[in-house]
Amino acid sequence: MSSKTNSGNFFEDFAVGQEIRHATPRTVTEGDVSLYTALYGTRFAVQSSDTFAMDIGLPAAPVDDLITFHVVFGKSVPDISLNAVANLGYAGGRFGAPVFPGDTLTARSTVIGLRENTGGKTGIVYVRTVGETQEGLVALDYCRWVMVRKRDPGAPAPEPVVPELPEAVPVSELAVPEGLNLSGYDDGLAGSPARWGDYAVGEKIDHVDGMTVEEAEHALATRLYQNTAKVHFNQHTESQGRFGRRLIYGGHVISLARALSFNGLANAFRIAAINGGRHVAPVFAGDTVYAWSEIVGKDALPGRTDLGALRVRTVAVKDRASGDFPDRDADGKYDPSVVLDFDYTVLMPAK
Repeated sequence: MSSKTNSGNFFEDFAVGQEIRHATPRTVTEGDVSLYTALYGTRFAVQSSDTFAMDIGLPAAPVDDLITFHVVFGKSVPDISLNAVANLGYAGGRFGAPVFPGDTLTARSTVIGLRENTGGKTGIVYVRTVGETQEGLVALDYCRWVMVRKRDPGAPAPEPVVPELPEAVPVSELAVPEGLNLSGYDDGLAGSPARWGDYAVGEKIDHVDGMTVEEAEHALATRLYQNTAKVHFNQHTESQGRFGRRLIYGGHVISLARALSFNGLANAFRIAAINGGRHVAPVFAGDTVYAWSEIVGKDALPGRTDLGALRVRTVAVKDRASGDFPDRDADGKYDPSVVLDFDYTVLMPAK
């Protein structure tokens, strides 16, 4: 094979402490915003309306926080997970400076852990990825771990290093957009009268609606974010793989669940942190995704009386209505319908 082409990194190509600068800066445009809305049907007012955003002190409508996530994640795929079997989870994610149309995002990753799996054919690679704007502002900083194939199953295993990851991002480390003033926040235009003070820890919310995943939509999303992982777009290789068909990109499921959560969490206008997340089971074209959420934490923000933080656990399920809140049993085993368990913190106007 020509040395000019890139077959991606395999497990034995990684080393703890290795730093990788990812290619292809991406300027986010209004076209990205429109495509994101078309793919997921998101309805959060702050990201949908310049005038609504300006009424609360922002210069314009920021792009959806998960657009930032997708773009930064996609930058890392050719170097980190081109030869992945599956993306396994997330932790310690912090959204920083809001991203607006016209901003350019770049990304870099540091390998923070390695562990070969039993059998010697794959290993787990832990990375911390940082996405920055053209001004050097951190837009997103998060950790993920991914199962990657070995090029040579006989290659010696590295000394295992499993990083200690936080259970949740501390409230003191949540970034509040500069200039944010919620005195002009309009509940009617936002779509719900329920604010931070109306939610209780332990409360469960059925988001009611469902979305069926279409082949064309997930393929479009995967290419839109320049995610080159074979498991998502190459049926020729995946027909011989574990499932015999392409997997839906995990971020696609996260965005579907977030969009569905509007019905019940309409005033959760910003994702401030990704505390943890797990893709429990695969999703394929034709599956219908539903979601429900549990409020697992509630904190006032230091120095703010107009704003609160909710720690939310959103569970996505497939081909089963979410009204009975399918979850884990007493032994911790997930219901067969569960596909995503996502723990994140949102900002919401306080009472």
